[in-house]
Amino acid sequence: MTASDDTSAGAHAFDFLHGRWRIVHRRLKQRHVGAQDWDVFGAAASCEPRLGGLVNVEEIAMPERGFSGVSLRSFDLATGLWSIWWISSLEGRLRPPVTGGFKDGVGLFEGDDLDGDRAVRARYVWSDITPRSARWTQSFSLDGGATWEANWIMDFTRSEDAA
Repeated sequence: MTASDDTSAGAHAFDFLHGRWRIVHRRLKQRHVGAQDWDVFGAAASCEPRLGGLVNVEEIAMPERGFSGVSLRSFDLATGLWSIWWISSLEGRLRPPVTGGFKDGVGLFEGDDLDGDRAVRARYVWSDITPRSARWTQSFSLDGGATWEANWIMDFTRSEDAA
């Protein structure tokens, strides 16, 4: 595969996510304390490509928890990496991005962020990707990536009414 083929394939790495989804969320109730008590709730999402697939916008509605959010993803043609930003209706601000890509069917994205007032290294992992399902896992590290705590898992199932 040539470098341009790698870039072209990378630019379409999130094509699997386009469409409508049902999501089961598992969110850790308390982070950074070794807890294993999860809040489980449903949601719906839709994802649409922009700029020929170099960008996609995903909106997630979580009415059971009273908020929604938007993920904005963009592919950098120069670096061959994706950046992902999050905006929650609870804050209304663009969070710092995580950056990365896919290898062997797994997407790994990392970046610095805050969890409340605590500096964390954030990691998003996309895995178990099929035409009808996918899994997203968010983990935080308080020690620069030496150890990680998974704190939010979303299991996506393609909606039957998807186009």
